[in-house]
Amino acid sequence: MNELSFMTATELSVLIKGKRLSPVELTQHLLKRIETIDPILHSYITPLPELALKQAREAEENIMEGKYIGPLHGIPIGIKDNYYTKNIKTTDGSKLFSEFVPEASATTVKKLLKAGTIMLGKQNMHELAAGSTGTNPFFGTTRNPWNINYMPGGSSGGGTASLASGLATIATGTDTFGSIRLPAAMCGVYGLKPTYGLVSTYGIFPTAWSLDTAGPMARSVSDLAIMLDYMAGFDPKDPASLHIRESNYAENLNKGMRGVKIGIPRYYLEGLDSDIEKLFRHAMEILKKLGAELKEIVIPELETSEFAGYLTVTGEASAFHYKWLQTDSEDYSQDIRTFFLAGALTNTPKYIQAQQARRKMVEAFHKAFDEVDILLGPTIPITTPAFSASWVKQNLEVVKQCLPFTVPVNLTGTPALAVPMGFDSKGLPAGMQFIGNHLSEKLLLQIGKAWEETNPLHFSMQS
Repeated sequence: MNELSFMTATELSVLIKGKRLSPVELTQHLLKRIETIDPILHSYITPLPELALKQAREAEENIMEGKYIGPLHGIPIGIKDNYYTKNIKTTDGSKLFSEFVPEASATTVKKLLKAGTIMLGKQNMHELAAGSTGTNPFFGTTRNPWNINYMPGGSSGGGTASLASGLATIATGTDTFGSIRLPAAMCGVYGLKPTYGLVSTYGIFPTAWSLDTAGPMARSVSDLAIMLDYMAGFDPKDPASLHIRESNYAENLNKGMRGVKIGIPRYYLEGLDSDIEKLFRHAMEILKKLGAELKEIVIPELETSEFAGYLTVTGEASAFHYKWLQTDSEDYSQDIRTFFLAGALTNTPKYIQAQQARRKMVEAFHKAFDEVDILLGPTIPITTPAFSASWVKQNLEVVKQCLPFTVPVNLTGTPALAVPMGFDSKGLPAGMQFIGNHLSEKLLLQIGKAWEETNPLHFSMQS
């Protein structure tokens, strides 16, 4: 039975469609694991066992009556707790919103439930989706399933920890300056930060409006493709939503990567922990064997990433939180309060300079994509840290170390796929990110699938 916990949605959907697996049986199995294991991992803030079983029974009845609606029908999902869920507590991982119950669900939640998913619960996250470690003094700090003394990453650490421990089949995340990709790297799972505006953020708590992106997280690339089919699409309620045609994101998954031109910005080769550098060099050799053409490139504009990213994130976050920072400042944990107050001190000329740097970076990316199909770099430059007793200082330090590697994708609005690249010498996962041009999700998923088939989680520096 344990294998059910770690099967992908792609695998489970075949069994469910063929009436060889009951959605109720699957859901009961995962709920039992959550009850047993999650008191240690803290991947959920609000488990929803009664609702999940109700939805599972409805799915089973419909499927038995021949009303199967697609590959997510009967598939258990975890929803990050910054997605509004109608009549269900939605905390944003924060004391400020600890009793908030929305009157309507986020557009993306509605789409995923309409596709037949079973909502296991609302998942833990770094407070206000504004941190990179997964510590949460209000709802319990999420632990890394590979070693509970280490962080799972943030802010979508509840989702990635649940995937790595078999406490959800698929999960939703958000990514403002790396919040899908960073925890995917630390937990050894797959995560897609889509093109800005491809997936509606209506009904999701904002962190920084011009950067916020919603996306799928899973244990396989094919699951990401299935999820994106349902999550993507125009939403008139989201002012940033893109008018695009519906797409079948799985159609090119098996095309491989022979002849694909991959550019590796020199920026992503600097300042790496030795384990990350070794794992990344090993990954590059495998990509060459798969038929990809790799070349090192220079994008000088990436050097402004930390300045532009920090100014934009903190400036926009402090604008949303301006009132509460003045009236309820004690309801913020110390690391987030420090981060947001830095934004409150941002002046207009500095913010405008950050936006000008973004524009130049967008132009530089477009120029780079004239020469290569994809960019590639480690997701973050460091191996996963153990939790420190000085957690406030550590949280701010991890953001400072990792933001320069993840935020360029947010600043430019481009998509990126986070994939595992093996285990470091401590036995913890590490990851890399394929970065594409705007709306190149199909190509990213195609390349990611070819990479996944090399079984990257079997490569360990310990062996």
